[in-house]
Amino acid sequence: MARYPLHLDVAGRRVLVVGGGAVAARRVRSLVDAGARVAVVAPSVGFPHDDVVLRAFRPSDVEGAWLVHACTGVVDDEVAAACEAARVWCVRADDAALSPAWVPAVARTDDVTVSVSAGRDPRRAVAVRDAVALLLETGPPDLRRRRAGKGSVALVGGGPGDPGLLTVRGRQLLAGADVVVRDRLAPDVEVPGEVVTVGKSASGGWKQDDITQLLVDRALAGERVVRLKGGDVHVFARGIEEVAACVAAGVPVEVVPGVSSALAAPTLAGVPVTARGVNQSFTVVSAHLAPGDPASTVDWSALARLGGTLLLLMAVERLAAVCTALVDGGLAPTTPVALVQSGSLPSQRIVVTTLADAAVDGADVRPPAVVVVGDVVGLRA
Repeated sequence: MARYPLHLDVAGRRVLVVGGGAVAARRVRSLVDAGARVAVVAPSVGFPHDDVVLRAFRPSDVEGAWLVHACTGVVDDEVAAACEAARVWCVRADDAALSPAWVPAVARTDDVTVSVSAGRDPRRAVAVRDAVALLLETGPPDLRRRRAGKGSVALVGGGPGDPGLLTVRGRQLLAGADVVVRDRLAPDVEVPGEVVTVGKSASGGWKQDDITQLLVDRALAGERVVRLKGGDVHVFARGIEEVAACVAAGVPVEVVPGVSSALAAPTLAGVPVTARGVNQSFTVVSAHLAPGDPASTVDWSALARLGGTLLLLMAVERLAAVCTALVDGGLAPTTPVALVQSGSLPSQRIVVTTLADAAVDGADVRPPAVVVVGDVVGLRA
């Protein structure tokens, strides 16, 4: 049967709920949230409410009500008959086919209210509601709410490369972005908005100041900007500089952590970074500067004495010097080493070797790669 859909303003109006069980409790909460003056009538009530009459229903209870919910499963016929006589709309919880009014599955996104009914199939109604609500949040730009004035920036850690390892929050923001400012090593994902790739390399590419200015300028122009980074936002990245620039410019900024390649790559290669009875710690180190470089702040001798697992990022191009420094610092040349190239991607490649042989065995390993040093490599599944 075709139904006439209608949204009611019940603020300040008397609404009667007959029943004291779980269904009645849900209806009361929703009605109170909508501002209704809710009265409850039932022999017993299993939830707190101010206006409760503890007795059996009487037909006169519907007088003065704008709307009645029958939630007893026992006297709903009687309640519905009293409402019909008083010309008051009644929602029956026991049998939708007998009810002159229905409560739909509802979702609210910003100023949009989605109400769905699906005949006598409430699970289907909920599924349709959730699908539409998700579309409003993440669908094409013309479905999403446009906010006037200043835009925003979200720094999203994209994980090690596989788009499937993006967080749910990261995907939501990407789907709602007007522009995505993407690192060269960030996941390659389809988005509805514009994509600007701001790759950096030793030979050139975008400067950090230019990237930061781009984020601020686009946000001040009213756009929703997502800064998509590889790995995590703050693990050997310059996310804090971008956050600081947004704060200084008065731009709303959100930070979404990502799965760091330092942890993901060994895991995906079958190497645990810690294991009971083997080690109790791991250390993540940037080797973008070689041992002995005056600008390096890494104490390689201390790392060699530290124990635990060493996870080295940006190390493959300086692998010989790194391995030599660790051996000179006291690590045994036979210490197991795993080189994980392009972790999580179809091109993932794993080389298992030792400190003594890593520079030779890993000579053709190319960035991005994670170097794992420690006895846990011997546990590789």
